Amino acid sequence: MSSQPEYILEQKLVEQLQQLGHKKVTICNEADLIKNLKTQLEIHNKKTFSDTEFEKILNHLSKGNVFEKAKILRDKFHFIKDDGTSEWIEFISQDHWCQNQFQVTNQIAQEGNFKNRYDVTILINGLPLVQIELKRRGLEMKEAFNQINRYHHQSFNSGSGLFNYVQLFIISNGVNTKYYSNNAKQTFKQTFFWSDEHNNNITQLDHFAPAFLEPCHIAKMITKYIVLNETNKILMVLRPYQYYAVEKIVDRVRNTDKNGFIWHTTGSGKTLTSFKASQILKEIPKVEKVVFVVDRKDLDYQTQKEFDAFEKGSVDATENTAHLVKQLSDNTKLIVTTLQKLNTAITKEKHGNKIDKLKDKKVVFIFDECHRSQFGDTHQNIKKYFKNAQIIGFTGTPISEVNSIGKIDGAPATTNRLFEDCLHKYVITDAIRDDNVLKFSVEYVGRYKEKEGSNTYIDTDVEAIDTQELLESPKRLEKIADYLIAEYGRKTHSGTFNAMFCVSSIDVLQKYYDLFQKKKEEGKHQLKIATIFSYGTNEESKDANGIYDEPEFGMVAEPQAQYGDSHSRNVLERYIGHYNEMFGTNFTTKDSQSFYNYYNDIAKRVRNKEVDLIIVVNMFLTGFDSPQLNTLFVDKNLKYHGLIQAFSRTNRLLGEKKSQGNIVCFRNLKSATDDAVTLFSNKEAIQEIIILPIEDYIELFNAALDKLKIVAPEIDSVNAYQTEQEKFEFITAFREIMRVLNVLKSFADFDFDKLEMTEFEFDGYKSKYLDIWNETKPKGGEGKESVLDDVDFELELIHRDEINVSYILSLLANLTDSNLKGDKLEKKKKEIRDILSGDAKLRSKKELIEKFIEENLPHISDGDNVSEEFEKYWNREKNSAFEKIATEESLNKDRFRDAIDDFLFTSKTPKISDTLKLLEIKPKLTERNNIGRRIIQKVQDFVDVFIDGVAS
Repeated sequence: MSSQPEYILEQKLVEQLQQLGHKKVTICNEADLIKNLKTQLEIHNKKTFSDTEFEKILNHLSKGNVFEKAKILRDKFHFIKDDGTSEWIEFISQDHWCQNQFQVTNQIAQEGNFKNRYDVTILINGLPLVQIELKRRGLEMKEAFNQINRYHHQSFNSGSGLFNYVQLFIISNGVNTKYYSNNAKQTFKQTFFWSDEHNNNITQLDHFAPAFLEPCHIAKMITKYIVLNETNKILMVLRPYQYYAVEKIVDRVRNTDKNGFIWHTTGSGKTLTSFKASQILKEIPKVEKVVFVVDRKDLDYQTQKEFDAFEKGSVDATENTAHLVKQLSDNTKLIVTTLQKLNTAITKEKHGNKIDKLKDKKVVFIFDECHRSQFGDTHQNIKKYFKNAQIIGFTGTPISEVNSIGKIDGAPATTNRLFEDCLHKYVITDAIRDDNVLKFSVEYVGRYKEKEGSNTYIDTDVEAIDTQELLESPKRLEKIADYLIAEYGRKTHSGTFNAMFCVSSIDVLQKYYDLFQKKKEEGKHQLKIATIFSYGTNEESKDANGIYDEPEFGMVAEPQAQYGDSHSRNVLERYIGHYNEMFGTNFTTKDSQSFYNYYNDIAKRVRNKEVDLIIVVNMFLTGFDSPQLNTLFVDKNLKYHGLIQAFSRTNRLLGEKKSQGNIVCFRNLKSATDDAVTLFSNKEAIQEIIILPIEDYIELFNAALDKLKIVAPEIDSVNAYQTEQEKFEFITAFREIMRVLNVLKSFADFDFDKLEMTEFEFDGYKSKYLDIWNETKPKGGEGKESVLDDVDFELELIHRDEINVSYILSLLANLTDSNLKGDKLEKKKKEIRDILSGDAKLRSKKELIEKFIEENLPHISDGDNVSEEFEKYWNREKNSAFEKIATEESLNKDRFRDAIDDFLFTSKTPKISDTLKLLEIKPKLTERNNIGRRIIQKVQDFVDVFIDGVAS
């Protein structure tokens, strides 16, 4: 059989789960679910509940959203029994996770706005905690993911909302199987394969089930390895390599006194792993304290938020070492502090005496990023003071003899010498294979090899230049600045993302910054540019990695005491002045706290994409995470861990449009890149880490085009499709074209002329693609299930951020002000219509905008009046549409208006029961659902047409 039907897959899985120890139970609907819940809670708590007592329990369980229910699940519940006595019960045993009640059922039906049936559900103590959605072999798992997202909106909230207790979702098509936490905000890229300890993925459903869904393991994952993130109010689940790392650390501490380190590549989530390890370690009786140690410059605002989200009050962000000493001397079990402050606490006599009692106790230190700042005196001071200290390190780029820059007892300082054994390894090739980080696209710009005639060729050397005079010549710097300005839009997808520019020294940074300012004043760009550096160091890095340790900032009361009134500080003060003017802030270098606040603020604004380009020497090249950043421009020598760390600022996941991290080198780092990849992975891995050259992607595009032409030889072939399967094949074929084109557009040398498809032809197929997408949007009423319902159209690959109604109005204003007539005018109008057809967010408005163009535009003589006239027109049409819906559906207009406002405010689909309250006439019982769905769709369409994307 070529493909396995879903019901067979489902049947076999249920049988396998029974063999693993889950008891089969038949549950058809919510009434059955609640009845079974009462029985299972009685068994688990070894108690019986009267109906009124259980009603109290059910009322308690019905409260809250997904995040609040996750807390209820983990807390004990106190209630008063019928006889007036007090009772405590638990919903899941966290300390003895195997000692819970495990059941499996399938095809539970639940009706909210729509009636849905769920494939396979694992119940623990009667609560649905694991939901498994299956697709037949050959279908994309993303369809199952999208189907679960529909359930979030349509039915999980209905009734008592017990399906909001689901902690983990499993999606599978038999061949591929992934899991993820119950977080409706996440994307498909935040779904994970399970693997063995050696990072071999377990993809087949029949192999995944015993490895992951065995009762003890699934209960352990839920009770120990799901994290409740207080900052974002979401559930997070550890990935397999994080799980194995924590297990190894806990075993190391529980059963030995030896040190160890975890090698997990940059961007793989070391903070979450190390913090989860800390949480578990603090519960071990013989562990006196767990101290999580970070470098001062890494304890920025975002990191503090993350740490505090996991453990309220654990982060000591103050400058006061006395606070740390108090934490060390009192009953605080888990402490987050900085390396610098810890060193002060144990080396200054006035502090050290207060924590003498810890000298012989088992204190576990966990070092975040143990490749930095761990090779000096501080590390040795900690070992000397805490006689029974156990030290665990985390690093994405361990130090070996090849890239070592220091000595320990006369031998090269390496991670192994400091931390002993590597307990678990997950390298960059593992992360790229698992889609946990992106590949890099590296382009070399300048007179480089045979690149003349390429868009990456500018008349500056990138090879055989090692003299400072040539590297810093004004002519070279200006050419690079011009190139960066010209290519910024291409690399960042027209500003959808932002970029970093790392340079060799503060002197060079100043020259570049001033060049960009001058060009901005000349009107050559509108980029928001910011910079930060430690204003005491001004030298080219000569060490083994290209990133030297900067002087500590924010640790002295008066910066002058450390640096004096240095030239570089005065320069930075001027640049911070520009920043203050741009953002209405008031930062300065004149006191340490204000400078540290500036550091935090600039980090936050880069993450929020309020800064387009940040220019740095060393700061932010390590330890700084921003998914919005996708491009690194490099005019600096980098090697080994410095190179990998710097490149890794760009490769965090963020949606479909971010397909790779872009690296643009103005120096020849080719051999340095090869050496770094070899050191931190293997020498064959370069093809796995660096994306293919443009020529290979042109081949991939043309191959995808061949497949599209089989499905749709001409653009109009799509019009003749009779079946949904034909449409599905076209969607998947054209989507692959879009994916490859998304990568191609980031190359400086990209041009449609290089492809076997013209841009006109692409736009034609794109229009048909959007037509099908438009057809699949629900229209209200019962409707039949379609193979297209859960297809991901990946519209972000089509939508261009700069195109909205305001953009169209600016084109219309230009049209009004021009002297175009006849064919030329009609040609310009057609171009505008094509833009409306080709943008997903504008298609819903296309008919109305075209009506404005034909009926209103000819009567407007001054382009300045277009926006005003359009607004009057739009409001008339909006009011007319509102009145029409209210009349057709017999709606109370005031309540209808309020419903639209609520929808805009909450972004939540209205419930059918709430929608029916808008009616002036009570409908028949048999018509209620159809009428409710029809009204909901009309509300969504109204907002889509008249409100979304109208404002600039």
